[in-house]
This record gives sequence, C-alpha cells and structure tokens, in this order.
Amino acid sequence: MRTIRKNLGICLFIAFLSAFWAEALSQEPSGFEQRKSDQDGTYQIRPGDILDIKFFYSPELNELALPVRPDGQIALQLIGDVRAAGLTTRALRDQLVLAYNKQLKDPEIAVIIRVFNYQKVFVDGEVGRPGVVDLNGPKTVFQVIAEAGGLKDTARTSDILVIRRGEGAKPVLLASNLEAILRKSPTGEELMLRPYDIVYVPRSKIANVNRWIDQYIRKNIPITFGFFPGTNL
Repeated sequence: MRTIRKNLGICLFIAFLSAFWAEALSQEPSGFEQRKSDQDGTYQIRPGDILDIKFFYSPELNELALPVRPDGQIALQLIGDVRAAGLTTRALRDQLVLAYNKQLKDPEIAVIIRVFNYQKVFVDGEVGRPGVVDLNGPKTVFQVIAEAGGLKDTARTSDILVIRRGEGAKPVLLASNLEAILRKSPTGEELMLRPYDIVYVPRSKIANVNRWIDQYIRKNIPITFGFFPGTNL
C-alpha cells in the first residue's frame, strides 16, 4: 500500500506540473526551435532577450550582452534608443545599417541573440523558493536548485526527478542523484537541463515520518510526551 500511495503521489504531481509545462510550451517555442528560427531569420526579438551588436570595422561601437528593455528598445552609441522588439535579427541589422550610414561609411553590422528570454525551467519540492528559474546558458540540476534557494533539510537528494518534453510532447522522466554528485562519486553524473524542464526535489523518508508525527500525534492528541506530568521535559 505504501508503494502504491507513493507511486500515486508521483503520478498526480507529474500530471499537475505537466499541465503547467504543456501550457508554457504551447505559448513559447523551445530553445532549440528558437535558435533554428533565428538561423532562418524568422524569430522576432522580445523584451528580455540579450543581444550582441558587432561592428566589423568599428569595434569601439560594439555592444555585448545588451538587454532588450521592457519597452522593447535598446540603447546604442551615436544613435540612441532603437526599437528591437518585434524585429528579426536581419530586420534590426538593416535598420541599424540605415541609422549608422549617417555616422559611418558603409557600416557592416551583425546582430546576434546571445540569450533567449523564454529559456526557463520550473523547480518545485523541497527547495527554498519553488518557481521559475531562468536558463540563461547551460545549467545543471544542482545550479538551478541553488538559484531556487537551495535544498531544504527535508530534501531527498538521491532521487531528484526531471520531467522533460519527449517525442510527441510526451513527458519523459529522468533521475538525478545529487547526493552522488556532491560526494563526487563515479556514479554521480551531472544532468544538463533544457528549456522548460521541470525539476522536482522529493521529501526524505525521515521528513515524511516527522510530518506524520506532527499531523497525527502532536496536533490530534491533547497530551504531552514528557518525563514529568504537565511538562514537556
């Protein structure tokens, strides 16, 4: 019965978070699809994206790791604010070439998206701050847990679950043994995360026992468990 309840709880959790995950995926393309569409010249820049603007013959004007502001604009030397949101990298490059024609002779400019704003993972369970974590670059399970406030004392580090989008948008369940990684054991392999992965840190067995004691004994039985009557000693 205990195993059945445990499996049922995991299934309910996966069903709940997979619904959240499916909704996010339906609204935004994955990181792979974003990069592919950017290469095809069809991805439209969004607020929060990080851009590199490079000038081939005037490197002093280069802007690296330039964020697109919430108003959709970026600030550049010589020409000031320029709207970037809603444009493809090719369209923004053409716009910048026209703007800098007044300042430079035959400017050669490249626009590169360094970080897509919608690369995120969801972290839940026995962590300090459950929620969404930005995936601005390659990150491991350990790194995103650290960004989510770290592990609670009640965490079961040997059985961390990662739910990932598989073929046909079906969830695939992966396991990460963070305990082995922290011990630098040969069996501990770092798992690199992908956009919209769901990381779940379960409760330890002793934490479940303590919770059961708190719920069913301390809160429901109006007596004290002390050596001396009427005290907690």
